Amino acid sequence: MGKFLARRLLNYVVLIFLATSFAYLLAATNLYPRGYFEQMQPPPSPEAVNSQLDALNLNDQTPIAQRYVTWMSGVLVGDFGQTIQGGDVTSQMWLKAGVTLRLITVATILGSAIGIIIGAYAAVRQYRGFDKAATAASFFVLSVPTVVIALSVQVGANAINDFLGFQLLTYSGEYSAGFQGNGWELFLNRVHHAILPTFVLAVALFAAFARYQRNMMLDVLGADFVRTAMAKGLTRRAALFKHALRTALIPTITYFTFTFGALVSGATFTEKIYGWHGMGAWMIDSIFSQDVHVVAAVSWFMAITIMAASFLSDILYAWLDPRVRV
Repeated sequence: MGKFLARRLLNYVVLIFLATSFAYLLAATNLYPRGYFEQMQPPPSPEAVNSQLDALNLNDQTPIAQRYVTWMSGVLVGDFGQTIQGGDVTSQMWLKAGVTLRLITVATILGSAIGIIIGAYAAVRQYRGFDKAATAASFFVLSVPTVVIALSVQVGANAINDFLGFQLLTYSGEYSAGFQGNGWELFLNRVHHAILPTFVLAVALFAAFARYQRNMMLDVLGADFVRTAMAKGLTRRAALFKHALRTALIPTITYFTFTFGALVSGATFTEKIYGWHGMGAWMIDSIFSQDVHVVAAVSWFMAITIMAASFLSDILYAWLDPRVRV
């Protein structure tokens, strides 16, 4: 098992390096940092623009290979360069990464857990009322883009608040502006603001897991090893939970990596809609401001999170499947 995980980890390190390099090269060739300075009022002189771009390692007159080597040499020591405004990318990235990680971690745990439970139970109750309701809800959510769900939930929350006459559901910002309170009160305020964006991401994840887990569970319900376990004296519930569900989870764990990638991309729009200043919203703002270093740094962060999810799925896969451990 150790050799298996070590090989997978080495593969992920190589993939992160390649993904980050491609992201930088794409951003450096398609974004136009020079235009950010040329549109200032009053417009600076060409010499001043070139001087500023040289200081930021963003001058398009410098060969891209030279700019890439300079940037990557800084990345290897933890320096992602400067923003186009002159700020430090690394310090800002860790602040915004905490915002995004809080959002996607809770949404991942809730969405995947609820989806697996509902999908497994729907398989056991195949073609009955619960199964039909779960199937209809899953297909409806899967057919609607995350951005539409986020906007719909926001509109619904606003309507509920207007109907009640007070703000029951908060749909803007990570916490209340000008909030004064101790650590516990600030925590509760943050939780209040996190309910709706977390719900949006968890719903999208729940639908995917519910459908996939239902199909995987149906494949093993009539398997010989389940009937053998029941013939040896296990109750149907114990056989389903201990043997059928564990076996059905193996392909679902592999599927987790792909759904997590979709969750990270969905978080980009959710953060922007709900006023969360995380990595996704930062990425969108940076594209508009032609900020090459920020786009590359956010791409690195997204690659890290997706590869970390992949490595976690490898660990769970090895734990569930004895053949991998051998």
